[in-house]
Amino acid sequence: MPNDLPSIDLFGIRIHRVNMSQAVEAIFGWLNQPAGACRYVVTPNVDHVVMLQDSAPLREAYAQASLILADGFPIVWASRWFGKTLPQRVAGSDLIPALFQSTTEERPLRVFWLGAAPDVARRAGEVASKRWPHVNTVGWDSPPLGFERSPQESERIVAMIDAAHPDLLVVGLGAPKQELWVHRHRERLTAKVAVCAGATIDFVAGARRRAPYWMRCCGLEWFHRAISEPRRLVKRYLRDAWVFPQILWRQSRLSRT
Repeated sequence: MPNDLPSIDLFGIRIHRVNMSQAVEAIFGWLNQPAGACRYVVTPNVDHVVMLQDSAPLREAYAQASLILADGFPIVWASRWFGKTLPQRVAGSDLIPALFQSTTEERPLRVFWLGAAPDVARRAGEVASKRWPHVNTVGWDSPPLGFERSPQESERIVAMIDAAHPDLLVVGLGAPKQELWVHRHRERLTAKVAVCAGATIDFVAGARRRAPYWMRCCGLEWFHRAISEPRRLVKRYLRDAWVFPQILWRQSRLSRT
């Protein structure tokens, strides 16, 4: 872990003050080191911040993460309001393509895809290997619902990853499941780096469409996702819209003391 990466404390968590290119280079720095305990990357957005307030296990997973990147625009805007200034949003769904784009013949990537619906992870691997010639998909798995409660199922997944010897593990299990599972098994995962990347596997596979670029730039990707998946996301966004201002208020009071 590069201990010299600058960071800020915001909402009770540490967030690294890096842009996309700095994040990519930090991860490749780990990929070039001998294998040890799997380092992992988390990408907090507003929903994560809300969940972190009441979840000690999730806070512990965040505390042990090697890289914490601000995925949500409200996190970046809040950092500026409180004089802590994160340079930009670094979304997990942008980080994975940026890593792949940075591969070369001299620094290829062996990738394992974990998550998404059955067959989507396989499709993501095929798409990535065609689009980025130096990305080599070495395995994939789409665990069944509730797998995290089965020690046998987790053992099966860890063994699959171990047999594939990936450099990078892309985890798309949804929060907080992906962060908790990677944190729990990090000592045994043979991947050098794991990125908890949410819906990224679906986006790479083409199973879901991301918001248009202009909406992402304007901080409206949440709106596109809400109208694309209203039954799953509207309730979450309404909860976050109620709780997050309260978190901002508490942070404001802390900043004045």
